[in-house]
Amino acid sequence: MEKKIILASGSPRRRELLSQMGLGFEVITSDCDENISGLTPDKLVCELSRRKALAVAKKLGFPAVVIGADTVVADRDRILGKPQSREDAVNTLLSLSGRTHSVFTGVTVTDGVTTLTELSATRVKFTDISRADAEAYADTGDPRDKAGSYGIQGRGGVFVESIEGDFYGVVGLPICRLRAMLRKFGI
Repeated sequence: MEKKIILASGSPRRRELLSQMGLGFEVITSDCDENISGLTPDKLVCELSRRKALAVAKKLGFPAVVIGADTVVADRDRILGKPQSREDAVNTLLSLSGRTHSVFTGVTVTDGVTTLTELSATRVKFTDISRADAEAYADTGDPRDKAGSYGIQGRGGVFVESIEGDFYGVVGLPICRLRAMLRKFGI
């Protein structure tokens, strides 16, 4: 019997990446409590991915393999969330200009009995960004729903000088790592 796969995320980028893997799946978003304080960014994403996956697994009335994920952009230990405004996006981009920051993605896979959580950590170096470039990018609307105010897979990729780590982890789902995890569940 083929195992049903559930993605516990409404992220269009995660849906796209899971589809790219050739897997059939359903989306059921989690309603777990995401208010956590006192954790470093790497521990935070692992805990949130675990909470999301387990919350969805708990409410299912059938056996399934559930995938939860969470991604944050961090400048040192400061988490850079989604921008609250155009000016917030511009300021975030300028704060990252010419510097290296980290992107952490926690991914959890559970079948309700066994739960595996892993971390993808990637260092991203930005080129120098002028205010005019940051404003022009902010005006596209692309930063609006993205942690750190940029998407590496889209127009924001022009600011990325180099990365050390997993490109797909920066997008929001480290697919190579996820593939290895799913194999442990017979997928």
